[in-house]
Amino acid sequence: MTEAEVLQEQYRRRFHEAQAYRDGVWRAILDGFLQAQIGDNQSVLDLGCGWGEFSRNVRAGKKFAMDLNPDARSYLGDDVSFLQQDCSQPWQMPDGSALPDASLDVVFSSNFIEHLPDKSAIEATFAEVHRSLKPGGKFILMGPNIRYVGGAYWDYWDHHVAISDNSLVEVLQLKGFEPQKVVPRFLPYTMSGGRQAPLAFVRLYLALPVFWPLLGKQFFVVANAVSEGGA
Repeated sequence: MTEAEVLQEQYRRRFHEAQAYRDGVWRAILDGFLQAQIGDNQSVLDLGCGWGEFSRNVRAGKKFAMDLNPDARSYLGDDVSFLQQDCSQPWQMPDGSALPDASLDVVFSSNFIEHLPDKSAIEATFAEVHRSLKPGGKFILMGPNIRYVGGAYWDYWDHHVAISDNSLVEVLQLKGFEPQKVVPRFLPYTMSGGRQAPLAFVRLYLALPVFWPLLGKQFFVVANAVSEGGA
């Protein structure tokens, strides 16, 4: 099987039955917290978009979504430009032309970079993020924090790189970003797998940050592109 075919099979096994619930979770996350971090009417790219829950629900002036899985296209709205590719390679528009330098306001990624094959792929991806963001543009990342997830981090066969909030901050600084907001413990490890918490609970959790250090096992990081990215 090709890498894209493997991704198709993994996504179908993990997410198919929970798709409607995942949409509801992402609407709650955006409305309760994340949209304010992104702003409105921005040019936003969803890096590792999966089945498009973020892209479908975010408010943006222009939407782009990137994933190697060809199935992702069918879950995205007509207002989303889909870039099917390896994110560690030079980023290209759907017509094959290069995604222009300094053309994006925000790049967002959730639960994705730990799936890249190694640290070199992460660094190459971050270099493309830096190139594509406007000066001062935001790189917003969410993902499992190995410091708090522990051994359960490796329960997913395609988790390849162990990432903590501290190691993420370090690589961001090396690649020309300045972290502005670092929340080591944000969401629980999974908000849409296993037992599905009522969406009212999800909204309440987001509104009460006092509970984040108790239950959160994912980091939330916002960094600005401020200098020339590292090689």
